[in-house]
Amino acid sequence: MTNDRPPTRGAVAGSIMLAATLLCAGVGLGVGALVGAPVPLLIVGLGVGFAAGIALVRAHFGDL
Repeated sequence: MTNDRPPTRGAVAGSIMLAATLLCAGVGLGVGALVGAPVPLLIVGLGVGFAAGIALVRAHFGDL
């Protein structure tokens, strides 16, 4: 049995998770700064980013 998958798949998956979380947190913070509630929308952005990161990793690495 051969393992033809690259050994860095876990690192790539983690990077996708981190990027999605930070991107959504930044968007939440930016929108929050515009409407006057940066901290609550930052927290919402973190949650949304984490969920989006999981969805992206599951879509990209179905067998991870």
